[in-house]
Amino acid sequence: MENKKKVLFVAHVDSHIQAFHIPFLKMFHDYGYEVHVASHGEHVFESCDIKHDLPFERNPFHTHNLKALRQLKKIINQYNFDIIHCHTPVGGVIARIANRMSKHYKSTKMIYTAHGFHFFKGAPLKNWVIYYPIEKICSHYTDILITINKEDYKIAQKFKLKKTGKIQYVPGVGIDMDKINSIQGNKKKLCEELQIPINSVLLLSVGELNENKNHKVVIECLPNLPNNIHYLICGIGNMKESYEQLAKQLHVSNRLHLLGYRNDVIEIMKSCHIFLFPSKREGLSVALMEAKACGLVCIASRIRGNTDLITHQKDGYLLDLSKFQKDVVDIILRQQDDFPKIIQTSLKSMETYNLQTILKEMKKIYGLEF
Repeated sequence: MENKKKVLFVAHVDSHIQAFHIPFLKMFHDYGYEVHVASHGEHVFESCDIKHDLPFERNPFHTHNLKALRQLKKIINQYNFDIIHCHTPVGGVIARIANRMSKHYKSTKMIYTAHGFHFFKGAPLKNWVIYYPIEKICSHYTDILITINKEDYKIAQKFKLKKTGKIQYVPGVGIDMDKINSIQGNKKKLCEELQIPINSVLLLSVGELNENKNHKVVIECLPNLPNNIHYLICGIGNMKESYEQLAKQLHVSNRLHLLGYRNDVIEIMKSCHIFLFPSKREGLSVALMEAKACGLVCIASRIRGNTDLITHQKDGYLLDLSKFQKDVVDIILRQQDDFPKIIQTSLKSMETYNLQTILKEMKKIYGLEF
């Protein structure tokens, strides 16, 4: 094992690795690399040889992150990685600083994927004041900076990377089209689970129940939609009680279904009709990609990332957040005749985001294939 090449994946939490990077761990494993993961948690990952549980905290100024920095520097010095690929804002900053402080700085290829900069058009001023300078500094310690949407790619052009550094645009982490195509929907089963009529029209959102995902605006639409229209949300979060209370006030509790964390999201998507995505901030949403690949009509907020995935009225709908509720009701009630063509175009557009396409592109970036 000593002579093997080594790669380290770094992220703030285990769940990020599990959700987005297992195919990439497997790819390195298949190429004979010794695969390491450094993240907060005790999860055992497929194709990971050594797991390092580090005390990362989401708040970049938390004292635990200093401890994580020291531990990560020690790990880098011990293992002398050929490649370090870091993700998430905290994981990305700490990994790059730790590598800069290590004795292997010059020999290790440092890659950072920005899954959506915290600074973007329309972001709060504090995001630009805090996160932009940090990223600008850390870019000096970066060999390859990967952005997953076009707005971030444009911003990244202002950063100065290491001497031979490159800025790359890769459209996300990919979705497994073969897996998606192999799964069937079962609306009858879903309606029975929810105890609603089989002829119900099902609206769906996927994402945490938090302020950013903005599910509230859809709940507020329900009184203006027919009673046979139900709204399902897959996800957990701190706004669950708030959403339930809002639905109660609007007298739509029987039409709001908070499904919690689900392992069968693709099956649920294929059992629904319309996917709603009113987020305030995104990088490049996997959930939105999956919804398009499942053949749902997708209605999303007109924000960074979503504008990469949808062309308005061609393969979905992009709505300004200020008019989201009004426009959603109008689309659902008055534009149904356009849905078949929208779905057909949407399905054709997804090959760019196929996992196999992304893996092929990443092999070139990693230097596994030329």
